[in-house]
Amino acid sequence: MLAAVPGIKISHRISPRPTEEELSFFEQLGIEYATIWTRVEDANEPYLVWVRDLLAARGIRVWNVGILDLHCDPTLTLGLPGWEEKMEQYLAYLEALGRAGIGYTTYAHMANIKMLPYYQTGMSPTRGGVMTREFDEALAAKLPPSHDRAYSDDEIWATLTRFLEHAVPAAERAGVRIGLHPDDPPLPSLGGVARVIRDEDGYRRALEIAGSENFGLCFCVGTWAEGGDRTGKSVLDMIRDYGDRIYKVHFRNVDAPMPVFRETFVDNGYLNMYEVLKALRAVEFEGALLPDHVPGGLIHTAYTIGYMKAMRDRVNAEWGC
Repeated sequence: MLAAVPGIKISHRISPRPTEEELSFFEQLGIEYATIWTRVEDANEPYLVWVRDLLAARGIRVWNVGILDLHCDPTLTLGLPGWEEKMEQYLAYLEALGRAGIGYTTYAHMANIKMLPYYQTGMSPTRGGVMTREFDEALAAKLPPSHDRAYSDDEIWATLTRFLEHAVPAAERAGVRIGLHPDDPPLPSLGGVARVIRDEDGYRRALEIAGSENFGLCFCVGTWAEGGDRTGKSVLDMIRDYGDRIYKVHFRNVDAPMPVFRETFVDNGYLNMYEVLKALRAVEFEGALLPDHVPGGLIHTAYTIGYMKAMRDRVNAEWGC
């Protein structure tokens, strides 16, 4: 396998069966790591080794492989019938990741993020007229329940605790770290389902339940920016206080915190992303940065990655790295 890149790494999503166009894009932009989202039929060692070696032959390392069927899954989040089967699939997947030498995966515990009305309430233009995701808390409050009934904080904490009691020991055995993504958007409840990883208290409680270095944060800067003051800690304070438990960063920006926000370009939101990178460097973050939810198309993604690399390299130089 390829040697790890020291320090802050630049990552981007690639399809489960990468095309030549995608591979060339990674090579041309100098993207160091890939993150892959695929389906449960690929949650096995042969696939993981195949994709790892395919990418390595082009100088690309794998940072994250996630299984969409087991991520933000209502069965796991709500404790629905079939929970045990889904959990067994997740445990087998962790074991396969470890055998393939892939040491990280992202998990989130939301039941309705894949249902469009609960993810965005509309689209609106950002810089240059590019259409982007918009979320209006007042409109979201009028949405019908997303599932059969309302689910309370206590119920969602119970299912997350049950998940962690099974997943964390398996992750330790496999040598895999799990990064928990915050609830997007970070509201107390959405569509009648509580969202418990909505603030610093939620993250602290989840880390205490897990009680393991193999469980930490996939820290989505954009999600945290959506929450503003209601998250209990700023983006910079979260990095300062939880830096040693942050394994991946979703590096995106929004124009304002709720009640209404729009996703925008990395250099066009209310967060100073250079300060975010400096904070990551200060805590000696050695995980991966991922451009997330970039408005527009490939050209906008390329711009974002170039911007991230330039800032990363400048911060490294300032720190003598």
